Amino acid sequence: MQVYFDNAATTPLDLEVIKVMTDTMQEHFGNPSSIHAHGRQARTIIEKARKTVANLLKASPSEIFFTSGGTEADNMAIVRSMIDLGITHAITSPLEHHAVLHTLEDLAKRDIIQLDFVAVDERGNVDLDHLRDLLSHNPRTFVSLMHANNEIGTLTDIYKISEICQEFNAVFHSDTVQTMGHYGHDLSTLHIDFLTGAAHKFHGPKGVGFIYINGKNKIRPLIYGGAQERNMRGGTENVYGIVGLAKALELCYQNMETHRNYIQGLKDYMRAELQNNIPQVTFNGNINAEDSLYTVLNVSLPCTEIADMLLFSLDIAGISASGGSACSSGSQLGSHVLQALGGDQDKPAVRFSFSKYNTMEEIDFVVEKLKDICSA
Repeated sequence: MQVYFDNAATTPLDLEVIKVMTDTMQEHFGNPSSIHAHGRQARTIIEKARKTVANLLKASPSEIFFTSGGTEADNMAIVRSMIDLGITHAITSPLEHHAVLHTLEDLAKRDIIQLDFVAVDERGNVDLDHLRDLLSHNPRTFVSLMHANNEIGTLTDIYKISEICQEFNAVFHSDTVQTMGHYGHDLSTLHIDFLTGAAHKFHGPKGVGFIYINGKNKIRPLIYGGAQERNMRGGTENVYGIVGLAKALELCYQNMETHRNYIQGLKDYMRAELQNNIPQVTFNGNINAEDSLYTVLNVSLPCTEIADMLLFSLDIAGISASGGSACSSGSQLGSHVLQALGGDQDKPAVRFSFSKYNTMEEIDFVVEKLKDICSA
């Protein structure tokens, strides 16, 4: 049996997404910047996709810009905010994706900004009182906090954070790459300046994402070279990818509650089976379902002689998953998230992440293999 439990890294393409993409490849190959009929057809397809995404998120189409993925979108929000909005202070958490952390840290090293880290607890929850205190001393600040952590699944209340940011006139950016397509986002009620997503996290294609830029924010491009994306991103648009992104997001919203209940059931079942079958197993991130991303389960396992080879052993057994903290052998670099939480670095951690395509039978298979590995 081959089991894919690494959906937080990327998801398999939905068959309906593949169809709409291949149809577009066959029928609409024109350059959307060309003014002839073939180009106009491609342009129309892009704008239809933009409208689809905007309607689902309850935003204006003029606020949606397509990118190469979440990393570019995060970089665009961060770098252009510092340059164009006159911001010299930023706040983030030590648990953010490296697309955010490395960008902000580089700006801080070059003395472009002052960077502060908001405190988090052992489950990865943001200390909102500390955030408020940091903002009270630096009211015109860029705040970047993700909606759900990609490693441990801890959810952050971005509505509460948006209210705090609004109180202090701060610019709020959230990396919603892990929650886009899995939770509804209503940008008509959420006070946010920048929000980012990537298609391959919700059964769309790789190499395409988007950024929402609140219409009140006037920034310039991160990538120059042409007038594409209404002068906001140079480069010929990825027409097929954009079509796939819009279709994938549309499908997610049509079936969101059904898929959420099903996947939450998988996660709950695996958690219970691991507790019943593997002594000393622990779980990282929030425990309560309402505070945790339902697609992610981060597990710390007993440290055995072969623990540093855990992912390799799983791979050999036909199981694809992602790693976390390093075992004491130091053979892995480990997870910056788990290190920041102060967890037991002697216990190997694995992130299992689920999709609508996974089954209970797969979980049974994985638990049996883990029993063998942990008893070796």
